[in-house]
Amino acid sequence: MSVLLFIVNATPAVSEAEAAAPVRPPLDVRWLGATAPDPQADSVTNGALDSYFVPLPGNRTRAGRGTFWLKVQPTISSSPADIPVLVVHATRHAQVELFAAGAALPLVTTLPAFRDVQDRVYAVPPGLEAGPVYARIETGGSESRGVSLSASTLGETLDRGVEHARMIALTLGALLSMALAALVIWFVLADQLFVLYAAFFFLEALYIAYLSGQGFDWPLLSYARPLTSFAWNVPVGLAGAVGCLFAREIADLKEFSPRVYKVFGWYALAFVAVTVSNIAKLFGFGLLVAAIGNLVFSVNSVFTLIVMFLSWRRGNRAAGWFLIAWGVLEGFAIALAVRFLVFASEANDALLYYGLPLSMVAAAVLIALGVADRLRQQRAALSDAERRAQTDPLTGVLNRRSLIERLDAACLRARARGLPIALLFIDLDHFKLINDSFGHQAGDACLRAIIEPIHLELRQSDVIGRYGGEEFVVILSSADAAAAHPIAQRILERVASVRVEGFGEPIGLTCSIGVAASDTLGVWGEQLIHRADLAVYAAKRSGRNQVQMAPEAVV
Repeated sequence: MSVLLFIVNATPAVSEAEAAAPVRPPLDVRWLGATAPDPQADSVTNGALDSYFVPLPGNRTRAGRGTFWLKVQPTISSSPADIPVLVVHATRHAQVELFAAGAALPLVTTLPAFRDVQDRVYAVPPGLEAGPVYARIETGGSESRGVSLSASTLGETLDRGVEHARMIALTLGALLSMALAALVIWFVLADQLFVLYAAFFFLEALYIAYLSGQGFDWPLLSYARPLTSFAWNVPVGLAGAVGCLFAREIADLKEFSPRVYKVFGWYALAFVAVTVSNIAKLFGFGLLVAAIGNLVFSVNSVFTLIVMFLSWRRGNRAAGWFLIAWGVLEGFAIALAVRFLVFASEANDALLYYGLPLSMVAAAVLIALGVADRLRQQRAALSDAERRAQTDPLTGVLNRRSLIERLDAACLRARARGLPIALLFIDLDHFKLINDSFGHQAGDACLRAIIEPIHLELRQSDVIGRYGGEEFVVILSSADAAAAHPIAQRILERVASVRVEGFGEPIGLTCSIGVAASDTLGVWGEQLIHRADLAVYAAKRSGRNQVQMAPEAVV
C-alpha cells in the first residue's frame, strides 16, 4: 500500500499526550565543531572544550556516521514528585552516553519508536536540571537517522510510551483478529478472496508492529530484531502483491476486464521483485530501492483507485467499499507526506500513532464489508438462478420438475405426521380454441390471468405449479377431501369471472378441476396426480366448468 512508503525518511515525533503537557522552553543544543582538538571524554565533560561548541538551528541535528559530541542546557522544571529526564531519539544501533558534572547519567529505560529508532531516557540528578549535559553519540550501520533531544519528566515519558504501545497493540490485535476470522470463514466457504484478505491484513499487522518498533520488544516477534528495516519492508512489499491479487478478485476483473486482470498480476510480480530487491540495501543501493518502491506503490495506487471507481460505476458494490478503504489509506498517505516534507517541527505525532493505525483498522472493516456485500450479491444471483430454474417463465409458478419435488417432500412430511394431503388438477377449458381463434399471445395471456384468482383461494403453505400446457396442479397441505372440494369450487367460480381483454372481444374463461385426496384414495405422490387427472377427464365428459372428485378405484 502506498501509505507505507511515504514515511521512509521520516523521524518520529512527540506524541499528542506530550503536546498537551506544559510547554517547555527549547533546548540549547550545541555541537562540538570540527576545529576542536581530539575530544577526550574527560576534557569534554569537565568543560575544557566548551568554547569549541557551536550553535545548532534548533534541537535536532542531522547525524552522519561516526562519533560526535553535543552540549545541552536542559532547563528542566518538574514537580518534586517527578524525576526530570533527557530523551535522546536515535537509531537502535547508535551508541549514546550522557554526562553531567563529569559523571555518566543513568539510563532509566528505552522506548521503541518508528523505523528502528529508540527513545533513550536518562535521569537528570537533582541540582543538574539546568545543565550542562554532554552527549556522546556514535552512529553507524547501513542507514543513518537524525538525532534529536528533548527534556521531559519520567512520568510524562513513561505515560507516553504506554499510550503508544497500547495503540499499536490494539491495532495489531484488531488486524490479526480480522485476518484469523477471514481464514476460518475460508475453511467453510472455500473462496480464495478470504485467503487473500487474511494474508493481506496479517502482513499489514506485521508491518505496523515492526515499523512502530513495538514488535521488536514483544515475544516471538522480537526474533526479527536483527532484520531491522527488512522486518517492515518485506511485509509491506508482499502486502502490495497480495493487495493486487485481492483487488482484481473483489472487482471481478477476470470476467469483466481480462486485460486489467492481467495488469494487476504483473503489478503483483513487480511488488515481489521490489521486496526481493531490498537485499540490495546491504550493498549501498538503499536509496535506489526506496525510489523504485515508491514509484511502483504510487503508480499502482492511482491505477487501483481508477479501476475500483470504474468497477463501482459498473455496479460492483464490493469495489465501492474497496474504493472507500483505499481512499482512507491514501488520504493518510498524503497527510503524512505533507507532514514530513513541509513541517519540520516534531510537535505532534498523532498521524503516526493514531492516524496510520486507525486508517488500517478502518480499511480492514470497510473491505470486510465489501467482501460481505460481494457474498450477498453472489447469493442473490444464485437465489435468482435457482428461482428461474424452478419456475415456469410464462406464469411464474413452479415448473413440472419442481412441482413433483415439492409434492414428494409434502407427502413425506404428511405421512410422517399422520396428516392427509390433497391435490387439485386444474385444466383450462377450450384452450386450443382460444389459441386458434385469438392467437397464441392471447392463450399465454389467459394462462397468466388465472394465476391470481387461484392464489386468492390458497393458504401460504399451499403450492401451485404448471404441469403442462394449460394444466395446473395445486398441492393442499394437511387437507382432506372434504376440505379440498370447497376450495376447488371457489377457484372454479373465480376463474369463471375472469375476462381477458386486448385481443378483440373479451375472452371468458372456465376450467375443469379434478380433486384427489390421500385420506379417501390411500395413495401418495404422483399417484395422486394421476387420480386427479382422471377426475378432470370425468369433469370434461360431464360438460366442463365443474369440480369432480377422483373415484376411489381406477376405471
